This record gives sequence, structure tokens and C-alpha cells, in this order.
Amino acid sequence: MQPPRVPVVGLIGGVGSGKSSLARWISSQLRVSVIDADGAGHRALAQPEVRELIRRRFGEEVFDDKGGIRRDRLADLVFGADETSRQNRRDLETIVHPVIGEDLRRQMEIARCNAGVDLILLDAAVLLEAGWKELCDAVVFVDAPLEQRLKRVREGRGWSASELQQREQSQLSLTEKREAADVIVDNAGSIEQAGRQLLNWIKQQLPANS
Repeated sequence: MQPPRVPVVGLIGGVGSGKSSLARWISSQLRVSVIDADGAGHRALAQPEVRELIRRRFGEEVFDDKGGIRRDRLADLVFGADETSRQNRRDLETIVHPVIGEDLRRQMEIARCNAGVDLILLDAAVLLEAGWKELCDAVVFVDAPLEQRLKRVREGRGWSASELQQREQSQLSLTEKREAADVIVDNAGSIEQAGRQLLNWIKQQLPANS
């Protein structure tokens, strides 16, 4: 017997736009399974076969003395505007994106088999770039002013303005992301205000989940 069809909504936006906070708020209102691509990325980097491919490509300098991957050192190699950084990033994505994609698909299948789940939210910064839009029934762009996004990443991740800029340069432009989305949610105010925008849209577009 096939599991019931559970719609998948992908969340995209600028760095620090509040996608994860919005997903948590929605999960407090609906029976939602939130799938975090960043968590899948952490699991991918923990796999021995992935580590070996990264070791062959980037060398021992991206590993700590216990054999774990130093994400900060890897970030230094892949986040930049120069061609070397771009090539490093492409090589890393070739290694990890297929593994992350399989992880996301597994999580979706598990969620679909859960009778208590009416909606799947896929929180993925590089959803479009990695080709994961095909996993979604709809895509939501979470919009927020640069000043607010910078404040979030400074407080939450300890990033500088240049670090935010480097990461955004490694992704599609915000204009391209907006154009690819089915709806834009304004997160310039409170998370509840943004959440109610998205909740209303979900109820209109996916009435079975209201």
C-alpha cells in the first residue's frame, strides 16, 4: 500500500532570512515534518566514504586531529569570488550534494509514512542550486532586509558582513530565488507575522492541511 501523498514545501531565502525560525513556527501550528538540509549536510560529512573523497580532493589540512572535518577550514576554501574558490565549491558540491539529496529523500519517505504528518517543510539554502526543487510541490521565498539578516547571523553564528556576502555570492542571486518561488513571505517584522502569512497561504493552496 502506497503511503498517502504529503505535499512538500521548500523554504529558500537570503542568508539569515529566518527560514528555520519560520519552519519552527509553522510546525507549532500544523502537523508538519521539518527536514533540514543543513543537518543532512552534517551527516554527509560524517560518512567515511565522503570524508575519504574530501581528503583526496582537499588534503589533510581540512581535518582535525581526530579525523573530523573542519568545516571552517573547508569554508575558507570554497567561499570566495575567485575562480579557485568557485572550482573548490563545485568539487565539494559534486561530492556532498548527491549524498544529501538521498538523505532528504529518505526523510521524506519516513514522513509520508507517518499518519500524523500533513505537510513536509524542506529548509534548504541551496535548494535551487542543488536541484532539489524537483522534490517540492511549491517553493516559498522568505524575504528580509539585509540589515536584519546581518544582525541574525552576527548574533546566531558570529559571522561578519563579509562572511555573509561570501556565502551569498556562492548561491543564486536573491532576484533569481524570488523569481523561482511560488510565493514570497515578508519576514521583516516578527516571526509570527511572517508565519501567519505562510500559514494563510498553505491553507489556501493546500486546504487538506488546514
